[in-house]
Amino acid sequence: MLSKIHSPQDIKQLSQKELKQLAQEIRTTILEVTGKNGGHLASNLGVVELTLALHRIFNTPEDAIVWDVSHQCYAHKLLTGRYSRFNTLRKKDGLSGFTNKDESEHDFFTSGHSSTSISAALGLLTAWEIEHKEGKVIAVIGDGALTGGMAFEALSHTGQLCKNLIVVVNDNQMSIDHNTGSLSRYLSRLSMSPRYQSFRYTVDKLIDKIPYIGRVFEKIIFRIKRSLKGLLLTNNLFTDLGFEYVGPLDGHNEQMMEKVFKRVKKLHRPVVVHVVTKKGKGYSPAENNPELFHGIGPFQISDGTVEKYDTLSFTEAFSNLIVDTAARNDKIVGITAAMAKGTGLTRFSYKFPERFFDVGIAEEHAVTFAGGIARGGLIPVVCIYSTFIQRAVDQLIHDVTLQKVHAIFMLDRAGAVPDDGVTHQGVFDIALFKPIPNLTILSPVSQKDMELCFNYALENDSAFIIRYPKLSCPSELPQFAQKVEEGKGIFVPCSEMTVGNISEKDLLKVKHKILIVSTGGMFSEVKVAVRSVMLKNGYADIYLLRFIKPLDEEYFLSIAKKYYGVIFVEDGVIKGGISEYLNGLLYKNKMFNTKILGFKDRFFDHGNRLQVLQDAGLSSEQIANAVKELADA
Repeated sequence: MLSKIHSPQDIKQLSQKELKQLAQEIRTTILEVTGKNGGHLASNLGVVELTLALHRIFNTPEDAIVWDVSHQCYAHKLLTGRYSRFNTLRKKDGLSGFTNKDESEHDFFTSGHSSTSISAALGLLTAWEIEHKEGKVIAVIGDGALTGGMAFEALSHTGQLCKNLIVVVNDNQMSIDHNTGSLSRYLSRLSMSPRYQSFRYTVDKLIDKIPYIGRVFEKIIFRIKRSLKGLLLTNNLFTDLGFEYVGPLDGHNEQMMEKVFKRVKKLHRPVVVHVVTKKGKGYSPAENNPELFHGIGPFQISDGTVEKYDTLSFTEAFSNLIVDTAARNDKIVGITAAMAKGTGLTRFSYKFPERFFDVGIAEEHAVTFAGGIARGGLIPVVCIYSTFIQRAVDQLIHDVTLQKVHAIFMLDRAGAVPDDGVTHQGVFDIALFKPIPNLTILSPVSQKDMELCFNYALENDSAFIIRYPKLSCPSELPQFAQKVEEGKGIFVPCSEMTVGNISEKDLLKVKHKILIVSTGGMFSEVKVAVRSVMLKNGYADIYLLRFIKPLDEEYFLSIAKKYYGVIFVEDGVIKGGISEYLNGLLYKNKMFNTKILGFKDRFFDHGNRLQVLQDAGLSSEQIANAVKELADA
């Protein structure tokens, strides 16, 4: 059946039996493609019936469905004409793993970060109303995303504007207590009936027309209604914010959700529809371990086993390091924003539960919370992806560096991030944070260097960022880098990288010697490039920027001036980056034979690491070619 679905219109006449078959085909397709390509499995298996119900009742793109984070949009993609390309999911030039407004008219926003849907949906609906455009706007947000403060700001504003926005809360974790049981469902059904709504609007209009006391009487009526609800139910946050509330509903009962959405569609007030779903629905490994199957690489569909790699990642290197260090230092506190597993804090949480805090999807709070902990005399270690720390720039400035507190921020997934694409590339952190006073930024190149940098951050009483890529982690350091000296990087002569029969005597014969200045996350590609240069009778040494800030400029210049040319390799944006700054420093010192390789002034799509780097001009081959061009200049 799925191959015959080219738009949501194709599912509107299906029988309930056909819908169940279609739901199973959707789950099978998602499972097969995610098993090969990786992706967000558990959340997508959990919203199949909800997606069907939404597309059966509403009419996109005349109506708009705005998916929060949008990592749960696979069924939506399959129902909106993208089945034939679904096998390209997360592949280079294929479908994105998130909604993308350039991919389909049914995707209203390119989204990948949490807690944004209600704000975006409210803005879209407001614009439509000003333009006299008919159509309903539905924001679909998970209970996890509601921990983000931005979601509550949007709920509050929606209640204030009284727009007829529909917010579907996809609850896949919370238990259902007595306060949201059968009585709540009954009252919700009552409030949705046209007769009730007609009576309510008539009364509201009559009250509004009463001179002098109309507004006062309206407030009295509101308080009476809220008091009556308080007698029957525990206060409901959504109703207090001005929403009608429906729920909880079984998020896997498609027929029941259709009935509710039909009623909700007729409302002219904001409404929250609370549905309860099971992550991983229909695939037992994902049902039993939804955290593992939230975002996962390729796996064996038969039993859910994930391919293991022998090499240690930077994340795993940090995970081992913080556990070992915290055992000796009881002042260390681990903090994350709903990413304990992804940032390597899971082991820490088991070993030191009293010193571990997962604040949920609330990066701003995580940073300010860390500032408070630091003022209390402890050392917070805040573990957040580079792409998500973007949300807490103000907090890092105002609540950490301005306060001159001792806090360490571990930025995982810095630089090129494979597969997740345009919203998840970790390329802005250097440019964002380099200008901030009282902040040191470190870029380790290996497991040993991670240890040295982390210990240095622990020993010095200020704020630190340590950034590292999603990549396998070299275990050892070049021999000249066993000590951390403030502002100084790691010099790696090409003579250390033995290639074929090339001797130091051969290297000395090369006339035009090039220095490659690189951030730590690019060391693997730079090493390969240098070996390629040497095989072609070229010469390139490496200077690794262990310190991005502060930087010993005199020491850097003393090294750079010995070379015919300098190439900068940065796994961040060029504009505002460290390479741009150092390149300017060389120009001031009459050194003009330079080149910058980094992420240009645009956004970069999904692909594996090599493909993303190639797109940015940062592959090993491209670095080697740049060395040759500069040497020949």
